Amino acid sequence: MMEFRNLLFRGRAVDLSTDGGRISAITPSAASGPPRFVLSPAFYNTHTHLAMSLLRGYADDMRLMDWLQNRIWPLEALMTPEDVYAGTRLAIVEMVHSGCVFANDMYWFAPQVARAAAEAGIRCAVSIQTIETGGPGKNDPRNIESNRALESLPRDPSSARVFAVYAPHAVYTVCPETLRETAARARSENAFLHVHASETAAEVSDCEKKHGCSPVALLGKTGCLGERTVLAHCVHLSDADISLIKDSGSVIAENAQSNMKLASGMFPYARAAGAARCRHSIGTDGACSNNSLSMFAEMKAAALLAKVESGDPVAASAGEIFAAATRGGAQAFGLDAGEIREGALADFILLRADDPCFSPGFDFDSDMVYAASHSCVDTVVCDGRILMQGGKIPGEEEIVEEARRAAAALRRRAGR
Repeated sequence: MMEFRNLLFRGRAVDLSTDGGRISAITPSAASGPPRFVLSPAFYNTHTHLAMSLLRGYADDMRLMDWLQNRIWPLEALMTPEDVYAGTRLAIVEMVHSGCVFANDMYWFAPQVARAAAEAGIRCAVSIQTIETGGPGKNDPRNIESNRALESLPRDPSSARVFAVYAPHAVYTVCPETLRETAARARSENAFLHVHASETAAEVSDCEKKHGCSPVALLGKTGCLGERTVLAHCVHLSDADISLIKDSGSVIAENAQSNMKLASGMFPYARAAGAARCRHSIGTDGACSNNSLSMFAEMKAAALLAKVESGDPVAASAGEIFAAATRGGAQAFGLDAGEIREGALADFILLRADDPCFSPGFDFDSDMVYAASHSCVDTVVCDGRILMQGGKIPGEEEIVEEARRAAAALRRRAGR
């Protein structure tokens, strides 16, 4: 059991207690003096590739497929399981510093991702991944052994902080039959499914030529859509696609900064999350295409991009975007979290109340989305356990240095 006293929460001073990994009490504070900390829900990153933090800055300012095929995939082919472990640990340090306690990850050597997440104390969806590099029905060898090792990992996030989800990479890397088989297996195990969808105009065009329909429609035909499906990106959506996503209950994981950096396009927030009320959450993508894992930066980008895309400054209010990054992300994976209330999972952050970004303090959501940054975060709590306090994570210096050594060794192997 832990107690946190004299916290500023939505304009009032409160005391908060936790017990058994949940918020057990929120009461008016009798403490004298102004609160030192602002209380907020933690963030939930619904699409990322954590270990790509090891490749940050390696291949910037390129077109997506050129970037993937000629720079990223060749370097990733040289990565070892220990590289993935080092890169994942580095990414987790960065995320925790910015108040994030959950990652929906998709990457090679996933058991090392699970290991790093478990040690760090965050929540993590670890991918049973499929990328058919050898042709239809032939998963990449790096995935085959990893996926076997994940068989014993729970599928239910309510029973474990680290759990497995099924992750067919995309419609252009996984054949329809495999998509159908993966969706059936996910349903039979009541597991979640995580897939890239309609990220670029070329992906949509190629899918229409090859399969006679859009990527979202193909995912629907193969049974991949549903309330336990998270669709990453969703930049190029027709009205029919939006209807399929809405009717199926699938969750969109928007990646505003990555989409802008790679010139993939703009997520149609006003049509999809606004008018159609599709379920919407926020992800950072990997640190190689962003290059930051800060959910603060991602929220601001998502809010501003929605206004530019629609031509309407009312689109994507601060409250809507903040909810997508907190409650929306948690609910995407059935977690009773993402909000401050008695009985909810004890995932929350404390921000420095004296930081200039919280003055004069007219609107909390506005301050969080448009003004705050990771530098405001003092304390991070996940599942009732303190992960960071006073802006310090135990052992972070060693983690950062280990990642630097791993990245240097990787570049030497690549001859760069």
